[in-house]
Order: sequence, then C-alpha cells, then structure tokens
Amino acid sequence: MSGMTEIDRQRRPGPRIEEVARLAGVSKSTVSRVINDEQYVSARARDAVHAAITRLKYSPNQAARSLAGSRANAIALIVSEQGSRVLGDPFFAGVLRGVHAELAGRHVQLLLMLSRPEDHDDLVTYLAGGHVDGALLVSLHGDDPLPNRLHELGIPVVVGGRPLGTASVPFVDSDNFTGGLDAARHLVSLGRNRIATVAGPRDMAAGQDRLSGWRRGLGEAKLAVDLVAEADFTPESGARAMAELLDRDPDIDGVFVAADIIALGALQVLRARGRRVPEDVAVIGFDDSLLASTATPPLTTVRQDVEQLGRTMTWRLLGELAGEDSLPPSLLLPTSLVRRASA
Repeated sequence: MSGMTEIDRQRRPGPRIEEVARLAGVSKSTVSRVINDEQYVSARARDAVHAAITRLKYSPNQAARSLAGSRANAIALIVSEQGSRVLGDPFFAGVLRGVHAELAGRHVQLLLMLSRPEDHDDLVTYLAGGHVDGALLVSLHGDDPLPNRLHELGIPVVVGGRPLGTASVPFVDSDNFTGGLDAARHLVSLGRNRIATVAGPRDMAAGQDRLSGWRRGLGEAKLAVDLVAEADFTPESGARAMAELLDRDPDIDGVFVAADIIALGALQVLRARGRRVPEDVAVIGFDDSLLASTATPPLTTVRQDVEQLGRTMTWRLLGELAGEDSLPPSLLLPTSLVRRASA
C-alpha cells in the first residue's frame, strides 16, 4: 500500500460497505439493513455481517457514509414461468401495469426477470450482488425455495399469491376461495345440477383455493363434486380438460373454469360438441380479463383486480424498504362476480 496517494487516502479512509458484504457473503443492501437494525434479515446473515464489521474494523461513521449511496434504487419483478406463457397471458400484463403505476414518480427502476426453478441459482447470485433493493415474486409453483433463499440473504421479498409450503415471507393475494364459491353459487342459482370445474394447477394456491370454493358452493346445495379436471393457464389445456369432462358425463350443464384464458379452450370444445352456451351449458371464468368481454359469448367471470394486486405488492415492498412499522404480513384483495351472457 506504499504507493497510495493522499487523494486515495481521502477517498478511501477505511473498509467500504462492499468489502463488508463480500466478507459476510451477503448483498450490500443486507449490510445496510443490519446496520439500520431493520427486519427481514435472517439471524445467519445478521451474524455474518456483524462478524465482518468486527474483523474489518468497520466503524459506524464509515457505515453512515456508505449507506448514503448503498441503495440500488431498483426492484425486481420475478415471474417464475416460461417467457411464452408470460407474454400470452393478460394476468401478467395487469400485474406489470400495477407495479409500474405504483413506482411512478419514485425514481425506482424496475427489472422484469423471467426465471424457471432450474435457473434460480443464477438469479439468486445476481440479486445477492446488490443490483436491487428488493423483489416481487409472481406465479410460484409448489414449495418453491426461492422466497426463503432471498429472505435468508436479507433481500426483502413480497410474493403475489399465497405461497405454498413454508415460505415465511409477506404476500398479497386475491380472495380466490370466495371467488370460486360465488361462481358455484351462481351456477346453482341458475338451476344447474351437473356442475363441473376445470381447475387450475394443484401446485399453485390460486388453483387450490378456487377449487375449494367451488366444492364448498356445491356442497351447500348437496350436489356432487366429482366432475373435476385440471388445467394449466393455457387455452389448450382448457380444451383438453373440457373434452375429458364431457367424455365422463355428457349431461354437464354448468362449468366453473379457473381462469378466462383456460375458458377460451373450454368454449371452443363446447361449440365443437354442439353444446350451446348458456342454454345447454352455463360457463363461468375467473379474472375478468379482456379475454372475458371479447369471448363468444361474452364470459360471466369472477373479477380480480390484477392491477391492484401489482400495486399492493409494490406498496408493501416499498413500505418495508422505507422501514415502516406494523406492515401486514399478508393482504387479501376482494373478488366479485361479473355477469355476462355465458351464465
């Protein structure tokens, strides 16, 4: 270090926050949160940061100077799906609109990242490098470890949709159970008594909760709940599921479909099989996306405010980044039935 100039000494009076982060094996934003004694930092990360601070003799004054420039002023929106699915589904566009609207005027950059579980290692490495201050996660499947991995690194996370498994992170979701219940009750009120459902994926809370609501609604009316077929969020899978249900029982007179995009495929099969909608089979979707109002016939559906979902997730994350107290660990947004021609 004998070649260090006086200017270098003034610019670099001691260890920097980057060195603390590197030694502790965490991101710069995690070091910042530990120094500020903020929440959502794992005990392991906190201990590692304190050990690094002690070893490097990193003083509070140095910490205060470094913290002024430690924020990345960026958050990531991580969608755990293939790109082709994301670009073709209005749900993701709605979430993105909401996130963008909530960030307006805040001088915070948004990184949109598409990541399948097999790519998570690279994603975690990137996020741990201090490129973002926090992350929004959407469309998780099963017991995805990503939320907990980021949480343990001290990266604030908010999940869109109730996480399955043991994720101890905040989330925002729509009231999918009540939406499914309202759909089933409406079909019952129309006098339908062989009511099927094309359920969403069982490895997602939205699929499970909408199915549970449908079962509850039919159970109230003492109707059988045996006509269930599963689909993912594509029209093709909706067509396959609807064909399977009609093969099992040609007398189906009502069907609740777990998403409008799935219902497009179901409507196609009903037309091909000569079933009139709603005269022969009443159909209800879920989302109230543009797909519902432009379907043939226009689709009765359960509305969830997807844009508000994106806004609320972002509000919750920004509140945590700002150190707000008493933030709710989870938020449930209401749904409502929108009646059109199909039921």
